[in-house]
Amino acid sequence: MATASSTTTKVTLPSDKEILITREFDAPRDVVFKAMTDPNLIPRWWGPRGYTTIVEKMDVRPGGKYRFLHRTTGGEESAFRGEYREVVAPERIVQTFEWEPMAGHISVETATFTEQDGRTLLTTRSVFASKEDRDGMIQSGMEKGLRETHDRFAELLVDLRTQDRKQTR
Repeated sequence: MATASSTTTKVTLPSDKEILITREFDAPRDVVFKAMTDPNLIPRWWGPRGYTTIVEKMDVRPGGKYRFLHRTTGGEESAFRGEYREVVAPERIVQTFEWEPMAGHISVETATFTEQDGRTLLTTRSVFASKEDRDGMIQSGMEKGLRETHDRFAELLVDLRTQDRKQTR
């Protein structure tokens, strides 16, 4: 049984240039990794509720690039982009992250996937060029959007497990 803290996204600031995010998901890490790296699944969970995400580019390999376009219910658009630096399935992804409206403010994100008893702890460490960049990200409201994104991701994982059980019958 999950404790309240295991299904809650936790955001901490371990240094002046870092954001550390943790969340435990009720799924094996190979399923969590696949859901995070499958361009067909990204629109089902990436971004806050009410947003549409369009995957314009997603080449999950070292040197590969990604670009996701967000569209609000009001029709406003903004994009996120980056480059994969390291991909070790199903253990780790290192990538850059840039929100295009604030071009040039690039962070490096390292996501690690740790499985225990069929559950996966996702730990993401974002390192920024400066304290100001880190603080700007925090002040952007990213934490609320991140929590909604993680909740949507957890819902997708339930759907994937349900589909998998139906297919194995």
